[in-house]
Amino acid sequence: MTVLEINVLVLAYLGDTIYENYVRRFLINKNIANVNDLQKESVKYVSAVNQAKFIKELIDEDFFTAEELNVIKRARNYKNNYHPKNCDIVTYKYATALEALIGYLDLSKNNKRIDEIMEKILYE
Repeated sequence: MTVLEINVLVLAYLGDTIYENYVRRFLINKNIANVNDLQKESVKYVSAVNQAKFIKELIDEDFFTAEELNVIKRARNYKNNYHPKNCDIVTYKYATALEALIGYLDLSKNNKRIDEIMEKILYE
């Protein structure tokens, strides 16, 4: 099985942990020492609403390759009617697409590209 054949929700499952790890390291490196403060700050990056906002901005900037856009579209269009109560289904699908892309890049051993994406999200 190739990475492109893996279910996009499985890719998102992996990507979620990687994404959150980047965010946590970023916040710790900002010298936030209180766990409650870390949690409050992390919501600015890990909420579905903000993840959707980040990926839409990067799409609008033509930041992604054609291959990456293919993964994003597959994840965004995946038939799944579940979404958390705090956001709508479209927002949730975009957030899932970001996580799926990160999972895809990780399994493709393209950590440099994950670094580039997270740099845009966290530092700009």
